Amino acid sequence: DIFIRMKRTVEGQNLSKQAYLRIRTSILSGTLPLGSPISRRQLAQEFGMSVVPITEALQQLESEGLVESWPRVGTRVRIPTLHDIRGHYVVREALESQAARLFSQSASHEEREQILHLGAALDESYRRSGLGGLSSEEHIKLHEEHFRFHMRIAECSGHEALCQAIERHHILTFNWLYDTAANRTELPEKHHTLLAEVLSQSDPGKADAAMRAHVKHGSEDILRRFEPRYLMASRP
Repeated sequence: DIFIRMKRTVEGQNLSKQAYLRIRTSILSGTLPLGSPISRRQLAQEFGMSVVPITEALQQLESEGLVESWPRVGTRVRIPTLHDIRGHYVVREALESQAARLFSQSASHEEREQILHLGAALDESYRRSGLGGLSSEEHIKLHEEHFRFHMRIAECSGHEALCQAIERHHILTFNWLYDTAANRTELPEKHHTLLAEVLSQSDPGKADAAMRAHVKHGSEDILRRFEPRYLMASRP
């Protein structure tokens, strides 16, 4: 009996994880835009599972700040306020500028070359996206590539605690969400290549300043693209 119960527990956890990943992808890809209502029963039917793993997945997404639930209203994709977005970028600037500083100090030659390659490839992907015609799957791949570039800088800093902080605060996840919601797929030419070049120069001060400028450009662009009246409609 204990093995049967353990098997059912594992299966339930697997279903919850599957539901979490599918709902999260729908939110980050824009298939479920900000403010979209979420029906547990509808998702359960769509995913071919009971309401229980759907509820568990939504609870995790709510703890991460991607969805919100209100009595007599239901669950929906959370709409960030201007204050939310500004706060996100304050934290992102602090964490990623430190990652850039540490990267410039401790990254190996191979890691510097890798970041240069990733930056150039990412800029090429954004250049192609600016030509239009990307499918939803291609947009997801673009944002995943952007996620990997910034996360790799943190990983090469040599400090696991810093990587964990970036992941725990969902720094790059929210950046992905805001970019998708604002339809931000066009960036300045060589936006990431130039950043990677500065980070690879072994000058912590310049690396710090370059990353801060990089993040601030993103925050200013996002805030400019979002309509304040849409953002302020954050409560039902």
